Formats: sequence, C-alpha cells, structure tokens
Amino acid sequence: MRRRATDIALGALGILLFLAIWEVVGQRRMLGLSWPPLSSVLEMLFDPSRFGLFQRALKATLSAFAVGYGIGLVAGVAVAALAHVLPPLRPGMDRTSAVVHAIPSIALAPIFILTLGRNATPTGLAALHVFFLLYVATSSGLAAAPAVLRDMVASLGGSRATVFWRVELPSALPTIASGMRLAVPAALIGVIIGEWFGSPRGLGVLVINAMQNFQIPLLWSAVVLAVVCSLTLYGLFGLLQRAAQERFR
Repeated sequence: MRRRATDIALGALGILLFLAIWEVVGQRRMLGLSWPPLSSVLEMLFDPSRFGLFQRALKATLSAFAVGYGIGLVAGVAVAALAHVLPPLRPGMDRTSAVVHAIPSIALAPIFILTLGRNATPTGLAALHVFFLLYVATSSGLAAAPAVLRDMVASLGGSRATVFWRVELPSALPTIASGMRLAVPAALIGVIIGEWFGSPRGLGVLVINAMQNFQIPLLWSAVVLAVVCSLTLYGLFGLLQRAAQERFR
C-alpha cells in the first residue's frame, strides 16, 4: 500500500510539473503561437458556449471507438484461438497480421473509404489497431499455459477442447487483459486518424478544422479532451487487468 501511494504521488507530481511547464512555455511564447498557455486551452475547453460542440465531437469519437474496439477485440481473440488450436495456420496468421499492422494507417484510410465508406473508416481503423494487439496478446497467453496442467488434464481423459477451455484460455486471460489495456490508446488514435478523411464529426474533425482556421486553443482543447478520455479508459482497463491477474495468475 505504501509503495502504491508513493507511485501515485510521484505520478501526480510529474503531471503537475508538466502542466506548470506547459503554462510557462505558453505564456512566454517560447514555442511561438503553436503552443498556447494551458490556461487559454482550459478556458476554451470550459467555455459554456462550446459545450455542445465538444459534446457532439466526443460522442461521435467514442461511438466509433466502442464499435471498432469491440470488433477488433472479438476478431483478435478468435483468430488467435483458431491459430492456436490449428497450428498450421499460426505462421501465416502471424506474418499476415504483422504485415498489415506495419502499413501506416494513413495509407490504409483511402482503402477503407472505398470499401467501408467515410463514416465507417474511423471504426475500421480502430478495429484494425485493436485486432493486432489482441492477436499478439492472446497468442502469447495461450502459448504460455503451463505444460504440466495441459498434460494432467489430457492424462485424465480431457479432450483438446477441454484443455483449451479449462487450462489454456484461463491462463491467457491476464495477458489478454493486458492487451486490452494497451489497445485503448491505439484504438482512439485509429478513430481520430479515420476522422481526418471526411467524417462529419468527431475529435479528429475538430482538430483538422482548428488547424485549417488557425484556432490553436481549440485544437489543443480537442487534443486535451482526447488525452483525458484515453487515460481514463486506460485506467479502467488497468483495473480489469489487475483483477484478471489476481484471479488467474
């Protein structure tokens, strides 16, 4: 408990120090007009007249995030499980997922626009980012299941499916939960990049419009909102990861 309290205190101190440096750099114009003071950004963010704008953008981004994250999660776990149960598929799936993940999202976005449409592109990019991380996490977790437990269940007459459901999948849950946590910021970045390519609304659209009109405080307000959402979701999934580790380690 003492160590955890110390870590929290040091983390909070680091954040406060960063915010103080941000304010000083912005007030003194050390980085020019592109880096406004934090106070100006917060004033823009909490301006009642802009609540509707931020609310609509955040709702659109989180909606695409939720759908894309869910698709990527299910697909990543399912494909990794299939490749684990059918070992001949494993090398091909590993190479395919690695190659697709290596392609920049900006290069994939036009393809998604043609195949899925502009509105679904943010969801598609988010799902793709989540798929790779969950595929890797699930594959690693399933492969790390204790061989002793596998052999024991098999020696007691357990089928291959029984070994998978009773031993391998429970052993992989902490690793899967870790992948789910890491996938949160990746999915949000995928949504924002997808919104740059013609979505009607979202935080990414807000960022692009603010850049084009040189509304720097508005741009940073959208960025801060995205960061806060990402950190909040990352923390919540961290609780899930901790619960899985305590239950199945």
